[in-house]
Amino acid sequence: MVSKIMVIGFIAFFMGITADSLQAEKRVTAVGAKLEKLGGDFSFTEGPAADRKGNVYFTDQPNDRIMQWNIDGRLSVFLQPSGRSNGLCFDQKGNLWACADEKNQIWIIGPDKKITVVIQDYLGKLLNGPNDLWLRRDGGLYFSDPLYARKYWSRDPKTQMEGQWVYYLAPDRRTVTPVAMDLKQPNGLIGTPDGKRLYIADIGARMTYAYLIQKDGSLSGKRLFCEMGSDGMTMDSEENLYLTGKGVTVYDKTGKQIEQIEVPERWTANVCFGGKDRRMLFITASTGVYGIRMRTKGVGSQ
Repeated sequence: MVSKIMVIGFIAFFMGITADSLQAEKRVTAVGAKLEKLGGDFSFTEGPAADRKGNVYFTDQPNDRIMQWNIDGRLSVFLQPSGRSNGLCFDQKGNLWACADEKNQIWIIGPDKKITVVIQDYLGKLLNGPNDLWLRRDGGLYFSDPLYARKYWSRDPKTQMEGQWVYYLAPDRRTVTPVAMDLKQPNGLIGTPDGKRLYIADIGARMTYAYLIQKDGSLSGKRLFCEMGSDGMTMDSEENLYLTGKGVTVYDKTGKQIEQIEVPERWTANVCFGGKDRRMLFITASTGVYGIRMRTKGVGSQ
């Protein structure tokens, strides 16, 4: 006869296995995956973005250059000088969009490295310093414009925007509109693949918010997603959100933290998915760049 104690033991054992299995399913890193350093000796790395092939471009901002990590593991300089570029993203035509911080502009860098200045001011005033950006599939662009004073600026503060806002550039590439004006210091942002929701990190307030995207590009339905700010941001195929700062913190789409990826650097600035199958999480962190194999896959506007 099976005693009550044995039954309770079996139940507890089974529940433990089930809980462990569910936890394993929630994990976004691949089984047995370890963080790998892909390169170092940079000044401050930022703005990673992957092209269609999975090559990752990122900025070494103080050294005024855009780097390329090839899917074969090779590092090379893509563009220098680069307008002190910060955040990057690709459009569906293979153009690289850049937050060119030197003159507070938004650039498009063609595959031939030809540069087109898309935005150079707003209503005659300089932007504070475009930082991060995300493209909708229809070509609409969202970008954050926090103020981080740079030593290489020589401008009069009176000529710059007073508010630290998030803007929307319509697909016509002419109409610029502020869409989030009540944040303390917006930074990282990303939208869902269906273009229906936008996440914005208010690093100054240590909060991240979710918004509904309207057809005209405006935002509505602001709600708190999690009580954590972020420098950069990305999303995977399960709509888990990856925030940065102290390593990489991963939240599921309900706002529950599901994983923490430790990175041996003083600050983790940004993340994206790259590699041939988009299952490598590429991490820019202070003087280095890192990668780790993932169970989930990245999404983007490409």
